[in-house]
Amino acid sequence: MATMIEVEDMITVGALAERLSLPVTQVITVLMKNGILATVNEKIDFDTAQIITGELGLEDIELVRKSSAVEEAPVRQKFVSTDPNAEARPPVVAVMGHVDHGKTSLLDAIRSANVVKGEAGGITQHISAYKIMHGDRGITFLDTPGHEAFAALREHGAMLTDLVIIVVAADDGIKPQTLEAIRFARKAGVKMLVAITKIDKPASDINRIKQQLSEAELMPEEWGGDTVILGVSAKTGEGLKELLDMVLLIADVEELKAVFKAPATGLIIESHMETGRGAVAEALVEQGTLKPGDFVVAGGTYAKVRNLESTTGGILKEATPSTPVVITGFKALPEFGDAFEVVKSEKEARAAASGEGASRKSGAGTLEMSSNELIRLINRSNQLQELNIIVKADVQGSLTSVIDSLKTLDNAEVAVRIVGSGVGAITENDMHMAHTSKAIIYGFDVTLPANVKQIASRDKVSVRMYKVIYELIDDVKAELTSMLAPEVIETPLGRLVVKGIFKTTKTEVICGGEVTKGKLTYPALARVMRDKEEIAEVEVTMLKRGPVEAKEVQEGEMCGMTFVSKARVDIAEGDHIEFFTRELKTRSL
Repeated sequence: MATMIEVEDMITVGALAERLSLPVTQVITVLMKNGILATVNEKIDFDTAQIITGELGLEDIELVRKSSAVEEAPVRQKFVSTDPNAEARPPVVAVMGHVDHGKTSLLDAIRSANVVKGEAGGITQHISAYKIMHGDRGITFLDTPGHEAFAALREHGAMLTDLVIIVVAADDGIKPQTLEAIRFARKAGVKMLVAITKIDKPASDINRIKQQLSEAELMPEEWGGDTVILGVSAKTGEGLKELLDMVLLIADVEELKAVFKAPATGLIIESHMETGRGAVAEALVEQGTLKPGDFVVAGGTYAKVRNLESTTGGILKEATPSTPVVITGFKALPEFGDAFEVVKSEKEARAAASGEGASRKSGAGTLEMSSNELIRLINRSNQLQELNIIVKADVQGSLTSVIDSLKTLDNAEVAVRIVGSGVGAITENDMHMAHTSKAIIYGFDVTLPANVKQIASRDKVSVRMYKVIYELIDDVKAELTSMLAPEVIETPLGRLVVKGIFKTTKTEVICGGEVTKGKLTYPALARVMRDKEEIAEVEVTMLKRGPVEAKEVQEGEMCGMTFVSKARVDIAEGDHIEFFTRELKTRSL
């Protein structure tokens, strides 16, 4: 009977080895054999622990999931405050939906800007944030990407907000990213308002959209539900005032408040490197007031706020709750999604950042590999081909989206291996790494300095620059496709039963017989069969019907034939010769 051992949902490699009464080096060795570099303090999930136990050959041990009264951690709470000193704050609104449904055009119309013309490929590729005034009240808007590759950014946007405007094009209807945006908003627990855009187009059908929304469990108010649905047109301006009025009405009902007179806290929306300014972060203030000169801790880095700017480039003396800001002065790039807080001194900021940075690098880390990925690794043959890639992107959010998208391209035969990644321009170090690892460098919306371009040419390093994410992904997909072994397609033609043998040499045989099935043609390949055993695979070089050469011979006819082989074939009367053709077909992912 197997010994049962309880294991938590997440367990360190060292703890697993201890439970299994094995040296930790033995467990690490098995992980390494399967392509996972793990330390004693890294965590693996329960399913992965089960797989590793099986790989260790411990048939007499059965892992069971340890019961736990701890419920799943709730999603990140919105920045609401019950403090008696809290004051009303502007709502934070995310605009989400399918690519090309008019999210950015709608926001352009609201703020009288023209961003969409400047976007690569006509699609939003970052989270952008800005504050507008409607009457005497402020509203902060977040524009999120619609392309499928930016799922992480969209979920991030939903978690930041008080209200999500789901954008649906009146002439197109609900699409996969629309449903995904609805799912993210529900997960984040925020209110949803639906804006049906492009109502000025002849093909618009608002009733069809409402039907689709009801099927997605967003029942329109006029149909007895509680979902507010408004028609708008970025082109004519129709419905824009009503949309903003409704946003503020929902904000009033929600009673959104925050403490203004306190050290600021908030969340990093994006971060990138800028020449002459260093690490630059875009952030959203959630509580308190942020000022130039404040010491800010964000994850494993910190800053003395050197410049505090609005997201449109204006200089700010302070930033209050619900205000999106641009911060310079960070010692290193904060990570996409890091919370930030203001502390009293640089000493305190440095200590807090050092502590967080150390914990991220230490045993509290978790292997970034699911049990399904591990199973795939274990089952892979030694013939797995890897495409080495270095990814450089303009901001952290884009880098995350690109890498996440590339990971989905892996299969049992070919895989993407990220040997390096980072934010900012492509550097000489990237070139050296690419040269030694034979990697392709992909730059997403970054620059390639002239001196680095010369090194690439000298060292024959392939550098590919893109401004649109799906074009980059398509390029990588094409590279992986070219690495796939072609599909071998065999087409059976016919069968000949050998009635006579006229000549046999070391590499050639002339024989004859009756076609008992199908049609024989040449050139063709054939298998010489004796009973059910294959004697040889040969190449047919000639067919004859009597003394005359024939291109094909039909079933029931007699014929002679010549075939060649790499070695002598001891053919005998009664053997079957199975004719077929073989072609190689290019495969795709």
